Amino acid sequence: MDTLPVIVAVDGSPDSERALRWAIEAARLRSAPLQVVHVWPYVTTEGRAAAESGIGDPVLDELRKTLNGQADSAGLPGIEYRSLSGLTDTLLPALGAEAQLLVLGSRGRGGFASLLLGSNGMACAAHAAGPVVVVPRPDRGGELGPDGEVVRPAERQITLGVDASSDEPGAIGFAFAEASRRGARLKVVSGYSWPMLAPPAFEYVAAYEGTQQEYENALVKQLTETLAPHRERHPEVAVTVELRDADAAGQLVEASKASDLVVVARHRRRLPVGRRLGSVAHAVLLHAVCPVAVVPEERDRRAEQAGRE
Repeated sequence: MDTLPVIVAVDGSPDSERALRWAIEAARLRSAPLQVVHVWPYVTTEGRAAAESGIGDPVLDELRKTLNGQADSAGLPGIEYRSLSGLTDTLLPALGAEAQLLVLGSRGRGGFASLLLGSNGMACAAHAAGPVVVVPRPDRGGELGPDGEVVRPAERQITLGVDASSDEPGAIGFAFAEASRRGARLKVVSGYSWPMLAPPAFEYVAAYEGTQQEYENALVKQLTETLAPHRERHPEVAVTVELRDADAAGQLVEASKASDLVVVARHRRRLPVGRRLGSVAHAVLLHAVCPVAVVPEERDRRAEQAGRE
């Protein structure tokens, strides 16, 4: 059993309150302790004192009053509060190494309200060592309830975005486990482009010969083989697979309207200015209606290697 906590970042904003509610449920489903973290965005005397003593943080003090006694009623092993002082886009991603799940809202108190995703959410999704869940605002679409929040789908569904031509054990395993915890069905979405454009290197041209149907059949075969061990481990999860000649990000954003969670692999792009999220993960974070889980590839490989030892 993973003894690491579910960590949620808060700053007193409505977005962080949504993230906190999501994190409480996630911790309960995992029987994991919940750690509530507030980062003072600047190194101030008050922030440093609160970080050292654990008291005097107005954001956490207010949450303590609200959540007092809720740990037992929510089925949580416990709730811990941490106050940190420093750069949020540096400290928050670092917390990923200490958590089995890092949760935050899509926007905080700082920045421009019109932005679809804040810098902290982008930094955590791109750099955290473990899975990151970003909880969006309700104004992205979907049916809203009397409380102004998005109405959850009548049927529980986890949507997984997969590149059929590659193996993504971490994201796939995460999605299956989450579907099992939530008693949800799993919808696997994969997109591809046709016609395929041959790269300039001659030795790769043969890989793109053949008809579209032949190429799609090859992708179906590979995807079936990739999913097989996960389906064996979670026979209780009902799985549907959609492979289409269409943009993967667009399919996932559309599927998010009927999903509790969308799961994607990080797929970093390495640029001269540093690492950035892959285009699919980036687009889904910007536009999905439901929470999005981004699972890093580096941790996936280490977990896979440890399982073989």
